[in-house]
Amino acid sequence: MAGAARAPGAAAARESAGLAFTGEMYGVQLDHLAAVLGVPQRRAAAIVARWRRAGLAEAQRLGPGPRWAWLTKAGLARCGLPFAPGAPGLARLAHLRAVTAARLALAGTPQYAAGAARWRSERRIRARIGGRLGLREHVPDAEVAWPDGAPVGWAGECWAIEAEITPKTVARTAAIMRELLTRTGDYGCPPAEVLVPGRPARHDRAIYLCSPPALPVAARARARLGDLGARVEIRPLPPGAAWPAPGGAP
Repeated sequence: MAGAARAPGAAAARESAGLAFTGEMYGVQLDHLAAVLGVPQRRAAAIVARWRRAGLAEAQRLGPGPRWAWLTKAGLARCGLPFAPGAPGLARLAHLRAVTAARLALAGTPQYAAGAARWRSERRIRARIGGRLGLREHVPDAEVAWPDGAPVGWAGECWAIEAEITPKTVARTAAIMRELLTRTGDYGCPPAEVLVPGRPARHDRAIYLCSPPALPVAARARARLGDLGARVEIRPLPPGAAWPAPGGAP
């Protein structure tokens, strides 16, 4: 009976976390949201419908597969997220889906929970920067921070996460890798703190999750970095990064 009494509260907490997740990621497709909520996709669609009736979210089919959900101004305020409301950009849908799949894959590992890791989304980074982004400054798709003392071998590290679907040039990819690995200041810091000689680098590693066409480009770019390339990890994009097959919940 005690477990049954806790169940409604646990479900409400899961929904609140799912609402915040949706806001942090610009927008989420329903099959991914179902994974976040731990429910079947049709149940996720029903939850989004309830959010819409409450004025917290909007939903629409923007591309292949299930509908996308995103938060309204009221939904963002409910989660305490300082973002401007709006639907995810059509040109970025494939990329946003890949980044969401990367977050879900990492969060699904036992090390993520055991290490109390924290995911900081691109949207959060850009909100912190405001209008202070330098013209040549690159923003990663996310950062993952592992607290000091966590029961993992990389406790205390901060990782830059990059999801690569369409390959850039080798030169551009190498330049971004170098920037990520040599940056010393947080995003939004004064320009003088972005690259301070002798100060520890902000990112201990750069994790590149790549589509098949992007994998060889990332590998060649890493090779150009010399010893610095040892801090770049290149992996395939996880399952769920590509567009889902037709069918399922609308």
